[in-house]
Amino acid sequence: MRVTTYLKEVWKMTKQDLVDKVSQELGRTKNEAYEIIEMVLEVLKESIISEEFVKISGFGNFMVRQKTSRKGRNPQTGETLTISERKVLTFKASKILRESLNPE
Repeated sequence: MRVTTYLKEVWKMTKQDLVDKVSQELGRTKNEAYEIIEMVLEVLKESIISEEFVKISGFGNFMVRQKTSRKGRNPQTGETLTISERKVLTFKASKILRESLNPE
């Protein structure tokens, strides 16, 4: 699906696009492909929620990191406030994926 953003036009892949692609590549029905994708995403989600380090070779790493509380500022009012501590999900692409994005 093509989406127009502020400065450029980008392509966006939805879950349905992924189902269609997997169905086509594996020669399976869309329902079977949907079930496969749902299972994979559920395993990833459960692992991330339990704060495991998820490494997919050739793709990248998903990590949960703890951010400490810090002082911030409301840009509309200029009022200072404290941003509470929280967990954030980070992704670091593998070297193989990064090289695929920037071939020499």
